[in-house]
Amino acid sequence: MEGASLNLVTKKNALNVLRSNTPVLISFYVLVFLIIIAVLAPVIANEKPLYVSYKGNSLFPAFSFKKNLAIKTNDGEEILQYSQVDWKKLNCDKIIFAPVAYSPSRPDYVNADYVSPNGEQFFTDSTGQQVKIPVCFKHWLGTDKLGRDILSGLIYGTRISLLIGILSMAIAALIGILLGAIAGYFGDHELKIARGKFWMVIAGLITGYFYAFQMRSFVLKDSLGNSTWLFLFQFLISLLIFMLVIILFYLAGKLLSGFSFFQKKVFIKTDSTVNRLIEILNSLPILILVISIAAISHPSLINLVLIIGLTFWTDIARLTRAEFLKLRNLEFIEAARALGYNRRRIIIRHVLPNGVAPALIAIAFGIASAILYESALSFLGIGVPQDIVTWGSLLANGRENFNAWWLVIFPGCAIFITVTVFNIFGEGLRDALDPKLRK
Repeated sequence: MEGASLNLVTKKNALNVLRSNTPVLISFYVLVFLIIIAVLAPVIANEKPLYVSYKGNSLFPAFSFKKNLAIKTNDGEEILQYSQVDWKKLNCDKIIFAPVAYSPSRPDYVNADYVSPNGEQFFTDSTGQQVKIPVCFKHWLGTDKLGRDILSGLIYGTRISLLIGILSMAIAALIGILLGAIAGYFGDHELKIARGKFWMVIAGLITGYFYAFQMRSFVLKDSLGNSTWLFLFQFLISLLIFMLVIILFYLAGKLLSGFSFFQKKVFIKTDSTVNRLIEILNSLPILILVISIAAISHPSLINLVLIIGLTFWTDIARLTRAEFLKLRNLEFIEAARALGYNRRRIIIRHVLPNGVAPALIAIAFGIASAILYESALSFLGIGVPQDIVTWGSLLANGRENFNAWWLVIFPGCAIFITVTVFNIFGEGLRDALDPKLRK
């Protein structure tokens, strides 16, 4: 159809514009680099070695989820507690450490009390003597008050910041595109639903959130501490539970609609409702709203993702609604209606691919804003739990000692580079998808 061909041409032109934009290409490569660091964080920075040959046994502590391991030796069986073993002093046949041989939350008391990157650093060997630190164990970006490695904190902070930014904007995009599409396409006088289905779906949303996210908050938190992929798997399980609860309540609403009172169909004023929600949220100072909610709720990554996601969807919904209002009366949409296509096919196959471009731009800028908000909340101590190291928490440690410049410079540069890269990428998408703004 005409709409599909126009969408294909628009995509080709957008890709050509993005490829010819050098700053956008550089920002794209930087984003790929940051994603690689986030995914491979346990391999790049870890106090547990990648490989150990110990008494004839080959061990891979960095890739193991077990807290202890029983190994067979010539003297019998020996139990190694991974969290208690000092791997740097272990008498083994062969050992391979990560490039940064420190975990972000594990202190090095020998080099505590703000050791600078170019300062003198020491290491306690197996005999108990303090010697000059070997190159493989050096704190390249210094330490904080407790002796925690700053470079390791920056690496793991990349994973936390990108996870919060991407997941929170995924929630915001899901809400914004869904509400904007419904408001723009149906308006106030085209969508009807039985009373029973309507009220049961509302109840399903509340119940689904409770059982999918609140009841599983500890599982999600523990999985994030172990592995990024494990966290994503658990998050998908929560999302499936959430959808399943909504479906069950919807089916219950169909049964309830068998009664005369709940069977009556009513118009859902989607456009007016969505516009009022957008106006209410936009009239509030978002930063103060997010800080207030974060201060009331328990410090948690899940809560932080949900807080940002549930407050950042307004721009996405507004842009999506405007595009759907424009597209629903175009000729190729009228042709689809004349051919007898149902509403779901028209929206998903024809309207959504042509109207989602402005939302992509808002999502790119939103990720940068979400990272800034996470850093600000962590700096204030109300964002994430205290045992999780983020760029904002590293900046907060710099308040205790203004001479420790490395606690401000390096996390600040990381935040600045990441936010700038997402903003440049968002501007590139805007120029590529909006012909009026192309030079």
